Amino acid sequence: MFNLKTLVFTCLSLATPLIQAVEVGADAPICNIKNFTDGTPLALTSPGKVVYVDFWASWCGPCAQSMPFLNELHTQLKARNFEIIAINLDENKEDADAFLEKHPVSFTVAGNADLQCPKSFGVQAMPSSYLIDRRGKIRHVQLGFHSNEADQIRQQVQLLLDE
Repeated sequence: MFNLKTLVFTCLSLATPLIQAVEVGADAPICNIKNFTDGTPLALTSPGKVVYVDFWASWCGPCAQSMPFLNELHTQLKARNFEIIAINLDENKEDADAFLEKHPVSFTVAGNADLQCPKSFGVQAMPSSYLIDRRGKIRHVQLGFHSNEADQIRQQVQLLLDE
């Protein structure tokens, strides 16, 4: 039986050249993602917006820690053309829904059924986050999340918003 959690951990733990993470300065990959609530297609980049793309799953402990911080960051900066798109990697939508009930967010949550998006980004940890500038370029990569990194992430976002 296909188990996404096992597949993701296996892929993330193998040190093979098949997984290549996008690098700072690269164009953000084009992904086929859909809004988690209504299934409408979403774009990762939008001219004039700074976008924080966060790959997460319900079974990821650090994801539970990052969601309240990301929600606060979004609330504080959304008026400055800042957007967060959290792409869920759970096998079952019900698991993600239960997680979001415990950790509600005001930003966009998306899904990617074919897993093309995390492959295109070369996701190597959970959560994996990518800060994209107004021109669609990757400007910061955040692998994992620790609460002591929150100020650094906030500073990276504010620097891009000030450009």
